[in-house]
Amino acid sequence: MEIARSLQQIKSSYIREILAAASDPNVISLAGGLPDEKTFPIDLMRDTLAGLAEKPEVFQYGATAGYGPLIAFLKQYFDLPATHDVMVCTGSQQGLDLIARAYINPGDKVVMEAPSYLGAMQVFGLVEAEIVTVTQTPQGPDLAELEDVFRNQHPKMFYAVPDFHNPTGISWALETRQKVAALCEAYDVVMVEDVPYRELRFQGNAFPLVSDFCPNKSIVLRSFSKIASPGLRLGAVSGRSEYLTPMIKVKQGADLHSSVPMQALLHALLEHPQFPEHLTRIRELYQSRSQVLCHELNKQLPAGCEVYPVDGGMFVWMTIPQCDTFELAKQLLAKGVAVVPSPVFYPNPDNAPSALRLNFTNSTPQELADAAERLTSVLRTL
Repeated sequence: MEIARSLQQIKSSYIREILAAASDPNVISLAGGLPDEKTFPIDLMRDTLAGLAEKPEVFQYGATAGYGPLIAFLKQYFDLPATHDVMVCTGSQQGLDLIARAYINPGDKVVMEAPSYLGAMQVFGLVEAEIVTVTQTPQGPDLAELEDVFRNQHPKMFYAVPDFHNPTGISWALETRQKVAALCEAYDVVMVEDVPYRELRFQGNAFPLVSDFCPNKSIVLRSFSKIASPGLRLGAVSGRSEYLTPMIKVKQGADLHSSVPMQALLHALLEHPQFPEHLTRIRELYQSRSQVLCHELNKQLPAGCEVYPVDGGMFVWMTIPQCDTFELAKQLLAKGVAVVPSPVFYPNPDNAPSALRLNFTNSTPQELADAAERLTSVLRTL
């Protein structure tokens, strides 16, 4: 049976392939965006897990939009306006898929920064959107380019990760957030703001969400994988109630609802009095690992290479002299280090500058130091 045309154009995920290779215990993986398993708040969830056996109602079918007590909590937790609602989804990745299937027709234009999140490019590719890119600067998207695209190409939405961007780790400046919001309002473009790393800020002050400046022209995607556990498979989408209604219809056809027992577990975890301390420990751990990786790389990097420190998130971006980054990644894998080369983060990989995305959250300080030594030794041979 022939597969759908929309799927035929989607390339196999390089990250999925390299993660399979990185499962070798002799490989230090800087490739995946994996949180450290030691940060999972098992102790904070233990009593709730045991108590679920006394709540048979959570093992019944549930509402598509989500578990009622969790929905009520999230509305307050996210400080949503009265005109807005929230829907629980099976990871924020499903939320992105629901947005695309509810709103994108083949040929509709979606704007993204270049580079951008690979998973978003795959989702928009499956609905046959036309992806239009704008250049990313250290402050966020190039605003002149963005306005030109909005004015002349009339996109339906702008997808972005403004806090600790995947893959570069960049966080948008306050002025950029305000101007992007104003452009979305002026040109009738919906801002799809993906914030899976926002709670992982370990230094500096947090800026408002972009959507705070254009609340009626935005949809926000949130993840609990980085602050609780990826295995819970829970995320949330918030926005105007009329924005969410079509997405709920799509979700009904996709999976009826996300796991109700896991939603009950998440609700109890978020309300746990020690949850703020849990977040603090995660931030401190990831800050220390980020500093180790950047310090070790900067000690040894050859000329023409630069690593950019971050204030949070899970990734650093390292630019390198122009080369075949896929071949470089293969050489590094042979040396026992897994990385992700820059072309996978560009809709048009032929135009991608040479760089590597490096994850620092799921390796010990010694592993990060060893990985930096192996990585720089290979770079020096180029």
